Amino acid sequence: MHGSHQRALIALERRGRLRQLAARSGIDFSSNDYLGLGASQDMREAIAAALLRGVAVGAGGSRLLRGNDPEHEALELEAAQHFGAETALYFGGGFVANYAVLATLPQRGDLIAYDQLVHASALDGIAASKAASLSFRHNDAKALDVAIADWRTSGGSGQVWIAIESLYSMDGDRAPLDDFAALASRHDAMLLIDEAHATGVYGEHGRGLAAHLEGQGNIVSLHTCGKALGVSGALVLGPARLRDFLINRSRAFIYATAPSPLMAAATRAALDLCRRDSSRRDQLCSQIAVFGKFLKDRCEIEPSGTQIQPVIVGSDARATGLASALQASGFDIRAQIDTPMTVAPGASAMCSAASNCCSS
Repeated sequence: MHGSHQRALIALERRGRLRQLAARSGIDFSSNDYLGLGASQDMREAIAAALLRGVAVGAGGSRLLRGNDPEHEALELEAAQHFGAETALYFGGGFVANYAVLATLPQRGDLIAYDQLVHASALDGIAASKAASLSFRHNDAKALDVAIADWRTSGGSGQVWIAIESLYSMDGDRAPLDDFAALASRHDAMLLIDEAHATGVYGEHGRGLAAHLEGQGNIVSLHTCGKALGVSGALVLGPARLRDFLINRSRAFIYATAPSPLMAAATRAALDLCRRDSSRRDQLCSQIAVFGKFLKDRCEIEPSGTQIQPVIVGSDARATGLASALQASGFDIRAQIDTPMTVAPGASAMCSAASNCCSS
């Protein structure tokens, strides 16, 4: 091992920030399987049926070679219809999809304006883009308005791309989507909305918090399949011209082995479940309310009102210590330590999805 690697690991350990893999154990308060679909009988039966009808486990190549499977195309058609967009493109995961969108679509001379709390995948995509970039205060549409106007005044003439999340993965708060949509229209900007934590949970049939904006020519949305839908992969929804551009220019799409056709079939089944049955969403909503009331009444902690509930405890050591104590009591709660692109400095969270227990 390179000496600098070892020194870095030792430094992380001394600061209580060394990451280690840990097995699942206890009641789930940490995963993103918000609807409990991941190990559900419904999904087991859907996968068994797909295997029986001959769906392949592996794609065998990239989509542009022999890896393009009828299940991929069926999923994309059904997903576009489900979410209300013109087209959909299936990627192997949410990180790579978010990266691909931001690394590929904005061009040299354009501007990417991003909320300061967007996911690490977005930040990596922005870093790989040829476009200029700037961050704006979290959920502050007015600050963004001023920033775009200043960029135009200073000579910026390209396309503006606004990157936000509909529901933020650490704070559990929602973006003022209508404010950002109106701002995007005023500035003739493209609005990129990461629906990762809203897909399957919010909106009619689990279509997300931005469902009423889908299908507009300046909207690109990302819906991950590995959270509430219980499977894997991600769908990028938007205008056909942008889908075609990603297929032709996104290295993360062109050079990657296609996602598993079996997972595409499973995602189709998960979307169908969301359309046919709201009971899991209703149960989750009820548990969010119960948990939020408990936090407010017993702990004097303001509930987020969503399935993502941060409990800010201050230091890394305190967060990991509390998480360990709760794990020993049978609750699978993980500490989110003070790490760039995860939580703000000095604001380590004991857990990030505390309301997620719909399968327990």
